[in-house]
Amino acid sequence: MNKEELYSFVSDSAGNESNICQIYAIKNGKTVLDDCWHGFKTRDAMNVNSVTKGIMALLAGIALDRGCIRSVDQKVMDFFPDYTVKRGEKTIYDVTIRHLLTMTAPFKYRSEPWTKVCTSDNWTLAILDFLGGKKGITGEFKYATLGIQILAGVIENASGEKCIDFANRNLFKPLGLPERKIHGDSSKEDQFDFFMNKNPRKYEWYSDPQDTVTAGWGLCMSAFDMAVIGAMVANYGLYDGKRIISEEYLRDMISPHLKLGERFGYMNYGYLWYKPYDDREVYAAIGDSGNIIYVNMERNVSVGITGSFKPRIFDRVDFIEQKVLPVI
Repeated sequence: MNKEELYSFVSDSAGNESNICQIYAIKNGKTVLDDCWHGFKTRDAMNVNSVTKGIMALLAGIALDRGCIRSVDQKVMDFFPDYTVKRGEKTIYDVTIRHLLTMTAPFKYRSEPWTKVCTSDNWTLAILDFLGGKKGITGEFKYATLGIQILAGVIENASGEKCIDFANRNLFKPLGLPERKIHGDSSKEDQFDFFMNKNPRKYEWYSDPQDTVTAGWGLCMSAFDMAVIGAMVANYGLYDGKRIISEEYLRDMISPHLKLGERFGYMNYGYLWYKPYDDREVYAAIGDSGNIIYVNMERNVSVGITGSFKPRIFDRVDFIEQKVLPVI
């Protein structure tokens, strides 16, 4: 398959690939693929859903590098000294940043309390009310999109600035990427549109009424943005000769800390990044609808793919391995 055939394959797809809006790939520091569908252009942005989590892991590392955070084993409650803990709750005091990054933090709910959190005035404090529980720290993996919201609060309280400003100053600008702006609305109707609208979006990041970004979803990026970030990860924190994040943290971030179950394809899990294969240096930040940052250390390749809302598409690692890599 060549580039033209790949373009036609996506264009003609009636299945999983029919919602792809952009594919951008970088190999050895050079662009090797740049294609768009559905009226999108290279620099158009899309809500990349849970790829946002992977960016939050990078921001946590930068905060650690800057000395804002002492260690990933620092207790979460160190950063919320004014928060009033619920009566009888003790586990919350044992939760660390590492627990958030590996999704092993315990929460007191069966299903994520989207309505309660996303209609509150402060989403970080609202989800803190659910952190902990009588079972204590079990080390069990519990996928928690809302739980990552706490990490945004940690970064803000640790750095003394809004998370979006921290991200612009320490990640997006140094990489030569456009600064993100706060989305500015958080009504139920607007949240629905943000997920479902298939048109290009601005360079923005969804936020709560406190202008704190949504840490588990809601960052808008282009496939180009994601490929650039992936290229930085592939080079262990360096991009265009600039040190963006320490090699020590980045290696820790992508190292397997957990082995996931069938629901997640038995992939390994680092700090909000996946390692799809046990025996290969391939990593990914993955979001619903097939949004992905794919990083192949073996070939020094990074691929960004954006996709409009389409249910039951989790990752596109196989698609990249089988269709995109042979082209580039």
